[in-house]
Amino acid sequence: MALIIPQKYHRKLLPETTEVAIKMIKDHFQMQLADVLQLRRVTAPLFVLSGTGLNDDLNGVERAVTFPVKDLGDRRAEVVHSLAKWKRVKLGAYDIAPGYGLYTDMNAIRADEELDNLHSLYVDQWDWEKTIRPEDRTLDYLKDTVRKIYNAVRQTELMIFRQFPHITPRLPEEVTFIHSEELLQRYPDLSAAQRESEAARQYGAIFLIGIGAPLSDGNPHDGRAPDYDDWITPNSDGYTGLNGDLILWDNILQRSFELSSMGIRVNPESLRRQLDMRGCNDRATLNFHSQLLAGQLPESIGGGIGQSRLCMFLLQKAHIGEVQASIWPDDQRTLCHQAGIELI
Repeated sequence: MALIIPQKYHRKLLPETTEVAIKMIKDHFQMQLADVLQLRRVTAPLFVLSGTGLNDDLNGVERAVTFPVKDLGDRRAEVVHSLAKWKRVKLGAYDIAPGYGLYTDMNAIRADEELDNLHSLYVDQWDWEKTIRPEDRTLDYLKDTVRKIYNAVRQTELMIFRQFPHITPRLPEEVTFIHSEELLQRYPDLSAAQRESEAARQYGAIFLIGIGAPLSDGNPHDGRAPDYDDWITPNSDGYTGLNGDLILWDNILQRSFELSSMGIRVNPESLRRQLDMRGCNDRATLNFHSQLLAGQLPESIGGGIGQSRLCMFLLQKAHIGEVQASIWPDDQRTLCHQAGIELI
């Protein structure tokens, strides 16, 4: 995505007050999230050993930041992309009962990101995971969980409004559920990103179901690794997929705004199918995958919620660099400064 400079942008808070508001949002939202999903906080790693299968492959093309560990004979470690698989292992290690889960602060470095209003080298998110029963692997369970998260976002938006009344709420009361195949049928001549924007513009907040499986045109709506979200299992709406993205409409940037990616996780059957579809059957021998295929890991649902993105949206900022410290190209800093967008 190219850098967007909104016309007549006016920041709602000075940088010093923005720092205060960021803490308010993070403190408030994580308490809301933990309460509605019955989660407890745990400590998470910044890096994991390479070759274990624990790191998230995202779309399968992003390179992890790696380094040798001297005291392990220069065995390589890699900075996490996310903790999608690590969290599921922890659910089992802590023997967390169905209906309960964990969350953590995940920090990552994504060196291959194209830097723009929404994408940074530095990624911070709340990674969460919850144990479920086999009978909970349904679209209805997924939708119920999405509604709880969305309501926590709205409650945090209202908290900011009470503190700063000139930052008026933008979110609709309800989130609208749409399958990615429905979106393709509705807008067959648009790209996936354009379809997202049109739906987000119409409804204000959508949860787009079925990210990863090929659609009727032969292409997936977007990439998704084959070994955490279940995007191949048929669902009760007549499509496939038990996962999706929470996408909002940002009237400042005039585009869709992805806040969260989440889903019911693969079971042994769907993992085998998805590995085969992606030609990744060699992963079956890795530690994580072999445990899952052997039925040694709990059924779960989980996802990630961008911390800086949530702050950016709720404080009505034009650039993620207004709410987090990172590195930006000099020309991007210059253009932003000229438009009154001050990057930290």
